[in-house]
Amino acid sequence: MVLIRVPRPSKKKAMNLDRPVSSLLLTQVRHLQHAERRLPLRYRTEIYTHAIRTEGQAAQYIREVTEAIHKAHEDAVALRTKLARKRKSGLAIAATTERPARKRPAKAKATPKKKKR
Repeated sequence: MVLIRVPRPSKKKAMNLDRPVSSLLLTQVRHLQHAERRLPLRYRTEIYTHAIRTEGQAAQYIREVTEAIHKAHEDAVALRTKLARKRKSGLAIAATTERPARKRPAKAKATPKKKKR
C-alpha cells in the first residue's frame, strides 16, 4: 500500500474561533440538537442553535452537548447498578406450580339417525 503524506495545517489558519461557521459544522450542530432533544431536561443546554454564527460558538455548543450526553449515560449506568444491587440484596423466592391439566373438549353426543320411511 502506498503511503500518502498529508502536510500538517498551520496552527494560525486551522483554528479561528471567529470564522463564520461552515455548513458541515451547522449540520453537526443540527444532529446534536436532535440528540439533545431526547435527553432529560436537566441535561439539556440552554443554547439557541439558530444563533450560532461562528466556529467558536459551534465548538462551545458541541462540547456542552457531548458532555451532557456522557453525563446522562454515566448517571443511567449508576442508577442501573444501584437498582441491580438493591434487587440482589433482597430475599428471592421462586414459586412454581404444576401446570393445570388441559381440559379436553367434551365429545359431542351422537344423535340418533332418523329412520327412513
